Amino acid sequence: MLSEQDLSELESTLLPALERHHLRLLAHSLRCLQQAAAQGEDLPEGIRLSAWAERQPNLAVDPTFIPVLVEQLGKASVQLASIGNDLGKPPLQLEITDLVRWGQQKADDRLKPPHN
Repeated sequence: MLSEQDLSELESTLLPALERHHLRLLAHSLRCLQQAAAQGEDLPEGIRLSAWAERQPNLAVDPTFIPVLVEQLGKASVQLASIGNDLGKPPLQLEITDLVRWGQQKADDRLKPPHN
């Protein structure tokens, strides 16, 4: 779960609303994956991720959502692994500041004029 500090850090950026929303989704996925992973392990996937989701009390009210969540966390894992690779960090060691820095860099790259 995202802390108030995490949310404040994400909202304090000057990024457009859609990009901040994307960062919030990535940050939430990161926190879920960090919870689902045992200490020092790689990104959880498949059965381990499903087992973690099934133990979450807030998901028990709608078990049909679990496969959807697991699929989305799997997609987020791929992006977080790519971000971690770009920043030279294992994906589970990423922090919200890393995601913000990555998001700002991507926005800056899009705003650079093309080279002619």
